[in-house]
Amino acid sequence: MTYDVLIVGGGHGGAQAAIALRQNGFSGSIAIVGDEPELPYERPPLSKDYLAGDKPFERLLIRPPAFWEERAVTMLTGRRVVTVDPAERAVMTADGATIGYGTLVWATGGTPRRLTCAGHDLAGVHAIRARADVDRLAAELPETARIVVIGAGYIGLEAAAVLSKSDKQVTVLEAQNRVLARVAGDALSEFYAAEHRTHGVDLRLGVGVECLEGDRRISGVRLADGTVIPADLAIVGIGIEPAVAPLIDAGAAGGNGVAVDAQCRTSLPHVFAIGDCARHANAFADGAEIRLESVQNANDMANVAARTILGEPASYDAVPWFWSNQYDLRLQTVGLSIGHDTVIVRGDPATRRFSVIYLRGDRVIALDCVNMVKDYVQGRKLVEAGAAPDRAALADPAVPLKELI
Repeated sequence: MTYDVLIVGGGHGGAQAAIALRQNGFSGSIAIVGDEPELPYERPPLSKDYLAGDKPFERLLIRPPAFWEERAVTMLTGRRVVTVDPAERAVMTADGATIGYGTLVWATGGTPRRLTCAGHDLAGVHAIRARADVDRLAAELPETARIVVIGAGYIGLEAAAVLSKSDKQVTVLEAQNRVLARVAGDALSEFYAAEHRTHGVDLRLGVGVECLEGDRRISGVRLADGTVIPADLAIVGIGIEPAVAPLIDAGAAGGNGVAVDAQCRTSLPHVFAIGDCARHANAFADGAEIRLESVQNANDMANVAARTILGEPASYDAVPWFWSNQYDLRLQTVGLSIGHDTVIVRGDPATRRFSVIYLRGDRVIALDCVNMVKDYVQGRKLVEAGAAPDRAALADPAVPLKELI
């Protein structure tokens, strides 16, 4: 079987690539091949609403099943691509099937980074990346009292927030000296650390994990200083590894992801890459080559790739944005705080409604907005414009950000 466009990866990026192609008039054959049995679904709710049981899986579907049938998008679910042959323009799946393509769109995202210490493969040790991960985790919760979360990034903290609402003893371990260390400044880290502790989470910073203990099933986490934290279950949230091995093995340029140009083309002919796995030069990171792990990035890259396939001019230059829900806190981030040299806290964190503004030189490069939707919406314009407003005005919550553009 051969398709005019073969999309590998059934997440946000892969789904949006197919949607954008059809919306813009592409009439050729399209197939999405994914290694999960489900149709494309939203991943962010997995560590929040879905884990909490507040949202059934059907509400996570990006589109209902009939949508794909009506638009003649073939779904090849439960299949994992293991090799890419750019000369033959074909991929091979783990079950030995060969699928040909005219154009290949690689949208595989990543796989959870695993611990490498002793005990990492014990029963009761979980990651949160796919529906099956959360289903396995949820099935064990009724028999679980003590949970250790390893990693205080978005996934770890979101899971801790959900689980702390139940009658569980939750401990969060973070190797860095603050939470959200990769994505936020000190002010936001301190605020979220205090929030989790207020909700009963035992948060331990600057600690290393020596090993996981247990006989077939986890019973505890031993820290580098010898302390053992009892655990009936562990959640590991220490980032992802971009799923690009078949492309790299086929000769694609890359390193911590597969390298793409402004049109999301890889160095292989007729092969695009989008989303979490795509390493690109980002204007909002001062031109540095980075990967962005976000729905926004996946969708915007998908639209650029689709337009390029259709022969239309397109370049990826979208402003990055992210969000996280923890307890009753809605964190919305716009821009990238990488390389900031000034931080302005706008409002009082004690009110649980405030924003953190990041500057490089005089320019606004990013905002973290906690329960401040208006700041987020208006601050986006400052980031897009590379604006350099008066700092006193930025810090004054009484001054609307839209007046500073």
